[in-house]
Amino acid sequence: MTSAPGSTLEEHVREVGRDLYDALPSRSRHPVRALDGKAMELASRDAELRAALFRLVDVAPACRSLDDLARHLTGYLEEVESRPQPVDAAMRAARTAAGRRALGAAATAGVRHMAHRFIVGDSPRAALGVLEGLWHAGATSSVDLLGEATVTQPEADRYAARCLEALETLAGATRSWPARPALEADSIGPLPRVNLSVKVSALTPLMRPEAPEVGREDAARRLRPLLRRAKELDAHLHIDMESLDALETTTELVTGLLDEDGLRDGPSVGVVLQAYLRESPEQLDRLLDWARRSRREPPLTFRLVKGAYWDHEVVEARQHGWSPPVFELKADSDRNFEELTRRLLDARPAVRVAVASHNLRSVAHAIAYNRMTGGEDRDLELQILRGLGDDLQHALAEHGLRVRTYCPVGTSRPEWPTWCGACWRTPRTTRSSESWGAGRR
Repeated sequence: MTSAPGSTLEEHVREVGRDLYDALPSRSRHPVRALDGKAMELASRDAELRAALFRLVDVAPACRSLDDLARHLTGYLEEVESRPQPVDAAMRAARTAAGRRALGAAATAGVRHMAHRFIVGDSPRAALGVLEGLWHAGATSSVDLLGEATVTQPEADRYAARCLEALETLAGATRSWPARPALEADSIGPLPRVNLSVKVSALTPLMRPEAPEVGREDAARRLRPLLRRAKELDAHLHIDMESLDALETTTELVTGLLDEDGLRDGPSVGVVLQAYLRESPEQLDRLLDWARRSRREPPLTFRLVKGAYWDHEVVEARQHGWSPPVFELKADSDRNFEELTRRLLDARPAVRVAVASHNLRSVAHAIAYNRMTGGEDRDLELQILRGLGDDLQHALAEHGLRVRTYCPVGTSRPEWPTWCGACWRTPRTTRSSESWGAGRR
């Protein structure tokens, strides 16, 4: 995957993209995976249908019977204006009790199938076989603990305890794994084998826009011990970004803690940058300024995603009469994603860069720009979501690139991660009956 001297960036991008495409596994060999992909593609093209399906996943664990589940499903689908023919047929079947039971059974099977597709185990220990299998296949991982909504202090304490247990379990298991130089170091230095994603909203029930300092301090008293233990275990903690109303609080929480004595020299920590936000370039300016001033070792890792709360942000803004804080055209978000990719790669070695996307163009652009500016392949990390980016993971690993698979761990409950076109999210911990909605490509 090398290009002739003097080639333009666009020519590099197309060449890298062709090479990666040629390395994708043949879809014809995986009929079930192809069918799954078709269903996901259909949902991703129709925002209303996608939202209806994700609302069903959200409510499924609370349904008392197959009939109850079918009633919820048909209620959500009634809001979809242009329904595919199979969906219309299901709606007609739901007019009878027998039809609702059949539809409920089918929906239950679908929900269960989605869980098995994405979730790698019901606990970190149960997931170890999958995680080690990824390692042997040339991919490393980031574990995300799924769980119930955090609405009380004891629930936040339990989530923090689960994170601590996950760090201990993963650190103990990964020591015996064989060496993988491509996954364990870049030009800056060593990379931890253990990588755990943490949600700030699960560390406190007090995250409120009107009183950010209260939630920030409450989350800090649980995140601080996790950071200290991660440092002792040589593990990486990645702080997931959620909706816009928590962005500033989360940023201040992370930078404030990392400036404390005892945490300036570790552990390895990462944050998320969401390219669909109009203010993401300014957010990057602030974080890069902090990263350069702090001269922290190891440097802060940026996970660049396109964003996953488009529906939520737009609806909330319109309810208040505000301008949406997100790009409303996908092309604008894509352009911003590539601009942020270039800016992040130019900022090294003050930062580490992880580009999270299933979009072949976005991934090829990151690889091509990194090479054109003199970067080594090992200085760029590509991230995908387990269950949706498996083929791309294979192609990247085949080319010796560092790929990290985002691996949800937990039971089949409402908070399943969802891939939104070319970026992922873990749904916000909900504090009401609102659905967590769905993102945009």
